[in-house]
Amino acid sequence: MDFLQEYDFHLPDEQIAKFPLENRDESRLLVVDIGQTKFWEAPLFRDITALVRPGDVFVYNETKVSYRRVYLQVESGRIHESIFLESVDKSNQGWLCILKNRAKLKLGDILSPVGFKNFRFFFQGPEEELSILFSETPISDSDFAIFGNIPIPPYLKRNVTEEDKVRYQTIFANRSGSVAAPTAGLHFTEDLKENLRKLGAEFLPVELQIGYGTFRPLTPEQWQTKTLHKEKYFVSESTASKLNDARKEGRRIIAVGTTTLRVLETIFDSQLQKYKVGSSQTDIFLSPGDRIQSVQGLITNFHLPKSSLLLLVSAFANTQLVLDVYQYALQNRFRFYSYGDSMFLFQK
Repeated sequence: MDFLQEYDFHLPDEQIAKFPLENRDESRLLVVDIGQTKFWEAPLFRDITALVRPGDVFVYNETKVSYRRVYLQVESGRIHESIFLESVDKSNQGWLCILKNRAKLKLGDILSPVGFKNFRFFFQGPEEELSILFSETPISDSDFAIFGNIPIPPYLKRNVTEEDKVRYQTIFANRSGSVAAPTAGLHFTEDLKENLRKLGAEFLPVELQIGYGTFRPLTPEQWQTKTLHKEKYFVSESTASKLNDARKEGRRIIAVGTTTLRVLETIFDSQLQKYKVGSSQTDIFLSPGDRIQSVQGLITNFHLPKSSLLLLVSAFANTQLVLDVYQYALQNRFRFYSYGDSMFLFQK
């Protein structure tokens, strides 16, 4: 029996949001009151202003999507699409990559970004389903900006556009290093952020560098060990201090996105009831049955079936309520995934 069968559903292709709406804050918003086990349409994301209380704290992921999709060419002219996930050494010369058609490569083969032969990578071989490429020189995000493309999600099944360079970044994007956007933040505009501040809300940053694991199917081993792919995070002393003040004062802490929630649940000490400063990695896997204590609210998109993100949302609320919400969204033609519509779930 499929261990994720309960979290599977059929999503019509036309409900996958292939492109962003003209205005970020005009996505539809489904409001979910967990305590009352009820939900309703807002109807637009910017209408979240009616649900905000003075003192609410919105915590966002300030990561920026790097231009890590690179089309590499061997000397014969054959092209290999790749996504550079992370550096495997301090020199930033060895890189762990998703590399298509790697079976056609031999150890030591030279690959260069199309049109940029001055950059050379050597194929070092496979690393399970991934590959290792080694560069002659250190590679930085400024280099990726020269020869790379923004890595929009594979389920969009289209080429990147100039619009994606702007719209697949949140207004909070500040620290480079992710291969996917923290998509709940895509619904915010500067005007909406300012309006929420005028209502007494506070905004605080954390960072989680999102890896390709967010798109990978869950395995039975991950389910059994309660661990996911590792992702780097950073929480400043200022953010931790302000979060602790908000908690003492009984103010709501609202995670903007599942990546933010993963960070907050990682740094929250349930015994001391405090948030910790830190720069480390997390492989936390939140699923139904876990008690989430770090936040009282969550803003999120509509996720892939059988995904770790759907399980995380079900852990924050409860499985049946979330499945009912998804069924409503499917029946009422909500838009799914990165450029899709939104939910605001809260516990009190």
